[in-house]
Amino acid sequence: MRRLHATLLASGLVLALAACASTTASSTGTATPAAAHADPALDAAIADPARDPNNVARDMHRHPRETLGFFQVKRDATIIEISPSGGWYSEILAPYLRDAGRYVAATASAPADSGGGKRNAALQAKFAATPARYDRVQWLEYDGRAPVLGAPGSADVVLTFRNVHNWVAAGSTDAYFKAFFEVLKPGGVLGVVDHRAKPGTALAAMKTSGYLTEALVIEHATRAGFVLEARSEVNANPRDDADHPNGVWTLPPTNRHDAKDAATYQAIGESDRMTLRFRKPVR
Repeated sequence: MRRLHATLLASGLVLALAACASTTASSTGTATPAAAHADPALDAAIADPARDPNNVARDMHRHPRETLGFFQVKRDATIIEISPSGGWYSEILAPYLRDAGRYVAATASAPADSGGGKRNAALQAKFAATPARYDRVQWLEYDGRAPVLGAPGSADVVLTFRNVHNWVAAGSTDAYFKAFFEVLKPGGVLGVVDHRAKPGTALAAMKTSGYLTEALVIEHATRAGFVLEARSEVNANPRDDADHPNGVWTLPPTNRHDAKDAATYQAIGESDRMTLRFRKPVR
């Protein structure tokens, strides 16, 4: 019996190590899908019937469970989401963090963020309409030209979903990554998702298409002091060649294309996206 118990323990250890090895890819290795750790509270937030059905329909493109698991979110963390726009991720993160953590919706004040005033008002109205879900959300409005996101070292995680291409076009990318670095605790995580351009794409093309190379995003992050810890292919879309007449906005959900081409772009789906996890070093 003692020998059997030791064998089972050894087998369990091997399986656990194998599972850990498969969760992420190193910054120098091949990018692979991330296997999220078990988190029943996060699963419940994603499965909550109170979520907008239109948002739920996009889970197949945005993979919230796998993405947030890859970014190592925890329900007792302080998480800042940058420019949550209509609140797609707010619907998940705010209830998930409500009882044990802190969700901060950080938005640029208009006119620094194109259309920011209207988006901010709509999101605040959404929060106010459902206090049982959003009453503990902390609202932060910052200057998009010189962002400050809170007291230094006050956040565990900063998340930005499909925003970096806007900052690249506006020339404000370094200011944002500097702000992320300052607000995060040592050891804190920066999670980035954005539309992915082919390696070697010219900067001018990136600014007009909305697609960025991973190399450019990594360059900005490392210049601010971050270390690229891992990358995931969970939001990859091999059907998207990143070459469309109206850039990424040709594809769903924007659908800026001729009506006759609707079936073509619906078949492609949403954009091919990079998913990068950066770490603020512990000094």
